[in-house]
Amino acid sequence: MENPAATLYCSNTRCQAPNPQSNKFCQQCRTPLLRRYLWAIGRETDAYKPGDVIAGRYAVVSPSVLLETKPGMPPETPQELPQGIVPYLKLSPYGLHIPQVYGRVTLMDGRKSSEIWLLEDAPIYASSVLKGREAADTEGQLLPELASVWKDAPAMRQLNWLWQLATLWQPLSSEGVASSLFSPTLVRVEGAIVRLLELQPDLKKAPTLQQLGQLWSQWLPGVSSAIADFFQHLCSQLVEGQIRTSEELVALLDHALQDCGRSQIHTYEIFTATDKGPSRNHNEDACYPPGGQVIRVSNDANALAIVCDGIGGHEGGEVASNLAINTLQERVGKLLANSNNCDPTTLTEELELAVCAANDAISEQNDTEQRSDRQRMGTTLVMARSCAHEIYITHVGDSRVYWITRNNCHQVTQDDDLASREVRLGYALYRSAVQQPTSGSLVQALGMASSATLHPTVQRFVLDEDCIFLLCSDGLSDNDRVDQFWQSEIQPILEGRVALTTAGTRLIQIANTQNGHDNATIALVHCKVSSAKETGETQLSVPQTQPIAPAIASSGAKTVAAPSRMKTQRLASPPSARSPWGLLLGILLLLGLGGVLAYLLLPGVNELIDPLIGLGSRSASSPSPSPSASTAPTPTGVSAVEGKKLIQVSNSNPRNIEGNTIRLALRRGLLPPQNQEIVGVIPTDSILQVISEAQDRQQESWLQVSVCSAGTGISEGQQPALVKPSPERSQSTARESPSAAKSKPSPLSYLPVGQGDGGWIRKGDLLPNVDPNFAPTSAQRNECATATTPPASVPTSTSSP
Repeated sequence: MENPAATLYCSNTRCQAPNPQSNKFCQQCRTPLLRRYLWAIGRETDAYKPGDVIAGRYAVVSPSVLLETKPGMPPETPQELPQGIVPYLKLSPYGLHIPQVYGRVTLMDGRKSSEIWLLEDAPIYASSVLKGREAADTEGQLLPELASVWKDAPAMRQLNWLWQLATLWQPLSSEGVASSLFSPTLVRVEGAIVRLLELQPDLKKAPTLQQLGQLWSQWLPGVSSAIADFFQHLCSQLVEGQIRTSEELVALLDHALQDCGRSQIHTYEIFTATDKGPSRNHNEDACYPPGGQVIRVSNDANALAIVCDGIGGHEGGEVASNLAINTLQERVGKLLANSNNCDPTTLTEELELAVCAANDAISEQNDTEQRSDRQRMGTTLVMARSCAHEIYITHVGDSRVYWITRNNCHQVTQDDDLASREVRLGYALYRSAVQQPTSGSLVQALGMASSATLHPTVQRFVLDEDCIFLLCSDGLSDNDRVDQFWQSEIQPILEGRVALTTAGTRLIQIANTQNGHDNATIALVHCKVSSAKETGETQLSVPQTQPIAPAIASSGAKTVAAPSRMKTQRLASPPSARSPWGLLLGILLLLGLGGVLAYLLLPGVNELIDPLIGLGSRSASSPSPSPSASTAPTPTGVSAVEGKKLIQVSNSNPRNIEGNTIRLALRRGLLPPQNQEIVGVIPTDSILQVISEAQDRQQESWLQVSVCSAGTGISEGQQPALVKPSPERSQSTARESPSAAKSKPSPLSYLPVGQGDGGWIRKGDLLPNVDPNFAPTSAQRNECATATTPPASVPTSTSSP
């Protein structure tokens, strides 16, 4: 919907020339004009009429839909965020379905002021994907409500919509906004994708799965005949409380999707390309399949595409990216040769293990070559692996994956950098965090540390229509180049007007001419979906009356905001008709009897078992998640201090989880073995920034922290020491902490830590001594942001020599 009163400024930050809104390209630099439609929360814009311009930049399309006319200019992003905005930030890993906060507009009416909060990536027709008059009438308008198009959708799409709603249930519930799924005006669809207009808080009582079943029951009259019996029984089980968790619901829908998906044929075409770019003398990127030719994959095979962006220079990044490609291609290429039997749990675990194997291969070479700190070579990773009706996207680092349909282009990965972490923890808007000097520093990449601290993200997407996945390094994605050029360069592939090779070559040219600061690598995965001629619509069997128990409980180890994740699924297959409990009990009885006999009769066995028994009794009160447990896309995993990036040590008589008096000692290094060098002791009232969590070989949990500000009190329990601190450490601590210099500790006492120190501390030692009611002030947050740099961060690929 064209707004003749507004001038649209070029989004190219090196141009930003004004253009008539009717133009498709900037008259100055020929960059496609970016039309970013925003949704205004609340009713503050009702007083404006279409054609008005708010704050000199937001053109009113309808009372709540605004067009950003200056997309190259950062919006207003305040530091203090209202409580109602925080759920959007913590749910940012689900950006495919949930809009994100763009910024704020402050309106002045005399002496009174009011705020308008704007959401981007809301369900609004963002571009003229339709033709002629229909395009003019729809652009800038809201996408249809799910309930209004439900009856016209085929069986596979209806199941796909239900599956997405089910996977959103737990993360929305954890943030107190599950009511959003019950409002017909908020739940909208863009083709196969469910998208929420905004988040609605749970005011009095959180909704239940029984109520969700009642809502879905209203859709029974329009359900496809192929899934009618299945859907009716599913709703009945929800209403009757037989399905107790969202994981059980997702597992049932997964089984139905797998059965229904057999009526479709999925074929793939893959094209990759890589280039060193105009400003680099070598190429640290790598891709699979090798670039230059189109690879076609039939329905009974599995497509695989990988892009890696190396870190560490010619003798580092190039080696790391190629080593990762070779390891992943070998491991992933052998997974599940039969695409008709894809088990989400198994495949997700195998993909994570393959990424860990690639990480360890690079890390071992770093250790062999005695590389340390920033001399260690590493690489980012994005990988696409198809299986039956789904595609699995795996990523580590800041290389990206975009999902292009006939309607839109969506970034489906979230960068593993400091800016995105600030958003996930609920502390800053992305467009504010990205302005910080270190915002692009990575919090994880392959090869930088052990796999115990690596958290790869695995995402699943159900494919029921033609689409394209673009995998690319930041040589292309920087400066919103994909947002600017997807419609002119990638969308024509879906219309049959441009060949895959032509589009791929053109994207490399755009990366070199529009950016040009780095190597550029792309992989285009074109998925074509058609109906199997010999397979008609078959009736799905009704879901099992007995609810399905998830194989692995979701623990939320990586996402502070969402204990159960949609991104990496851990789902169980439907139980077999024959109960396995009798057989399992018999096996356990035999194993137990054999263990007792071995303990009593075989020499040396009791000496091995006794220490383990002691360890088990110590850690039983604080079980640790399995290292292979599924994870969502965020670098921290501190469940016991969930939602608290900043914590304060307040106990003047520190004790560990067993109640024993201890020394709160911070240890040096990237990994947390107990024999590491001690940085110093943590005084009372110190404020710490939690970075990540890891486990040692004894399965004890350790927290990685940075010291924002050091307290002044050293308690009695912290005085004894075992090792004399180094002279260098003594001098630096005295310089950073005047109070510590005055205390003049004995030669065998550790000095207190100072501001900016970082290291590891046992979780069971720290958490009993943390103030549970500590609420950091803005000044403390700012002090922490300037005083600490996360020890786990590594330089971005663009900063390598």
